[in-house]
Amino acid sequence: MRGRSDLLPILTVLAGLLVLWYLGAIGLNGPVQNDMYRRADVVGVPFTQFVADTWNQQRPVLPTPHQVFAELWNTTALVAPTVPRSLLFHAWVTLSATLAGFVLGSGLGILLAVMIVHSEAMNRSLMPWIVASQTIPILALAPLIVVIGFNVFTGTFGVPTDPARFISKAIISAYLSFFPVTVGMVKGLRSPEDIQLDLMRTYNASAAQVFWKLRWPSALPFLFTSMKVGVAASLVGAIVGEMPTGAVSGLGARLLNGSYYGQTTQIWSALIMASILAAVLVVAVGLVERLVYVRMGARPA
Repeated sequence: MRGRSDLLPILTVLAGLLVLWYLGAIGLNGPVQNDMYRRADVVGVPFTQFVADTWNQQRPVLPTPHQVFAELWNTTALVAPTVPRSLLFHAWVTLSATLAGFVLGSGLGILLAVMIVHSEAMNRSLMPWIVASQTIPILALAPLIVVIGFNVFTGTFGVPTDPARFISKAIISAYLSFFPVTVGMVKGLRSPEDIQLDLMRTYNASAAQVFWKLRWPSALPFLFTSMKVGVAASLVGAIVGEMPTGAVSGLGARLLNGSYYGQTTQIWSALIMASILAAVLVVAVGLVERLVYVRMGARPA
């Protein structure tokens, strides 16, 4: 009974969103449909037919849910995942850069947090710049990283290659993911109370022992929470990084191609796939969190 009661609000919100989506499709696609009727000299169309036509346009302003999920089905289940027509192929291209950037950004964030917590000079010098770095719009920074990446990793200015694209996207992903990990780990490493630190000093514990036996276990809840934010931000960075690279694969490239040719259904299917990918990544981090807690002797929830 509890599972059903927890699921009911989610289904209610989902049903409400679907209703609003279909109503929005009528409002946004209606003017285009009326113009199509006018051009074809069609008059006296029943309202039910008008609604059905707005929900099934070839190039709608706002595609309906059944059109989007039909596009998802056609580009995932009906084609091989190794061909460029497959949305799974593009999702894998984006996922690989996302994971590389997330690992790089998380490692950098943990390293910076350790330095900040253990050195007041680092705290005063690094933390303001870390915060200030997030005020730079990623859309303005991404082309600079891409151009530098092409020049450094190819040796020829402006000539894109797949390794250069991958590294540039990974750097952009790391740039977005390191900040929440850094802030979360700083908070976590500072979470032990003074009485706990005093107890460790009473036991004559070294700085390394204080870190591994007190600070690090105390910081793990903060770390995994920030990593869930960081992995979603890393995915956004990979998608943004695909746009100025001239990439022909990846969800970002899929979004650009859809916008170039007015394929809104393709755009929405790529957005839904990106949302699914983000949810899977967040759930994966949550599963690792539970495994770590069980390994540490915590009682499973």
